[in-house]
Amino acid sequence: MKIKVKLFASLREALGYAERDMEIHDGQSLLEVWKQVKGDAEQPGEVLMAINMDYANPEARVKDGDEVAFFPPVTGG
Repeated sequence: MKIKVKLFASLREALGYAERDMEIHDGQSLLEVWKQVKGDAEQPGEVLMAINMDYANPEARVKDGDEVAFFPPVTGG
């Protein structure tokens, strides 16, 4: 399966790209994709995740052609 992965803010800076196409196994969850994306890089455990521009649960299943996005935790003051 082929998906498009987008990274935002500090995740983009830390991993060195804004978006890329990625091959994954059929039926993977967002959390499994995130683990592949971050690899061994130290990243926050809690990231916001989206499929096709809708926020999604980490256990949501990714389908062929989906666009997935990962956002760092948001803090405010």
